[in-house]
Amino acid sequence: MEADARFIAEHTEVATAPLVPEIRLHLATEITPIWQASEDWVAQHDMEPPFWAFAWPGGQAIARHVLDHPALVAGRRVLDFAAGGGIAAIACVMAGAASVEAAEIDRLALAAIRANATINQVNVGALALDVVDGPVRWDLILCGDVCYEAPMTRHILPWLQHCARTAEVLVADPGRAYLPTRGLSEIARYEVPTSLELEDRTMRTTTLYSLLA
Repeated sequence: MEADARFIAEHTEVATAPLVPEIRLHLATEITPIWQASEDWVAQHDMEPPFWAFAWPGGQAIARHVLDHPALVAGRRVLDFAAGGGIAAIACVMAGAASVEAAEIDRLALAAIRANATINQVNVGALALDVVDGPVRWDLILCGDVCYEAPMTRHILPWLQHCARTAEVLVADPGRAYLPTRGLSEIARYEVPTSLELEDRTMRTTTLYSLLA
């Protein structure tokens, strides 16, 4: 929607995430103004907080890994699950995936995905729905920073484990409280620079796991 695109243009700047300088994104460079603006927007439009406006450690780690290991996605159908601003999805297109979709339930996040895809000149399909419990039609599912709340984890984990029976499911996590303690196989680790305004430290060790069925 035009109003969503205008909100993003007015409250972000085109910048890059520390770990992935190859990808340009519409990002919040001063956190307080966009959170306040989003609170006003939420009150008017029943929207979510602006998580899409920040390059969280999980998404950065996935994008870095994909760009450094393009064979992981080459020729495959990929889903960027709970995609935020779509940094992982964009990396997958750049690395040669056959098709890439980014799923989000936040209307502004979907607008950000489209805007970010445009400035990087890539084609990402923005899915405006909750794909949980839906059919598994991808070869690879990427999940960055999705275990930050107990209800969210309870909602998504059984479906992702089901997906892992027929697709490869990768989860990147910077030490969130609700990450499962079992059923994960470590693939790689990344040191991701962060902001004290978002995190409790300036660097987050972020681990990329394969989720076991």
